[in-house]
Amino acid sequence: MTAFTLFHVALSLVGIITGFVVAFAMLSSRSNPRMVAVFLWTTLLTSVTGFFFPFHSFTPAIGVGILSILLLAPVFYALYSRKLAGSWRWIYVIGSLVALYFNFFVLIVQSFLKIPALHALAPTGQEPPFAATQGLALIGFIVLIVLATKRFHPSAPAAA
Repeated sequence: MTAFTLFHVALSLVGIITGFVVAFAMLSSRSNPRMVAVFLWTTLLTSVTGFFFPFHSFTPAIGVGILSILLLAPVFYALYSRKLAGSWRWIYVIGSLVALYFNFFVLIVQSFLKIPALHALAPTGQEPPFAATQGLALIGFIVLIVLATKRFHPSAPAAA
C-alpha cells in the first residue's frame, strides 16, 4: 500500500469510528463538538481524497464520493451556520448519518474485496453473504437514523 492509500484508509476509519461515537451520542441527545468536527472533517476528506486515485471511468465509488460531498455541504451549514435551529437539526442528523452509512458501505465493499475469508464468500460481490451484510447494514442505519432524528434535541448549539 502506498502512503497515500494508507492516509485515505486511516481517514476513513477515523471517520467511521468517530461517526459511530457521534451517532450513539445523538441517541442520548448529546453532542461533543470536537468529536463531531473530527467525524465530519475526516468523512469529507475521505471523499475528497478518493478522487486522487487513478480512475478511467465512472465507478460506484466515484458516485458515492460525489453523493457524500453533496450531502455534507448542508450538514456543515446546518451545524456551523444555522446552529441546528429548526429544521436544520434533522437535516444535520440525517445528512451526517447517511454520510456515515456511505463510508460504512464502502468499508463493507472493501472488506469483501481485500479480506481473503470474506472474498472467498463473495468473490464477485453478487453473492448472498455480501448482499446480506449490506442489507443488515442498511436496515441498521435506517433504524439508527430514525431514532437519532427523533431523539437528538440538543439544548445548546452543538458547534463551538
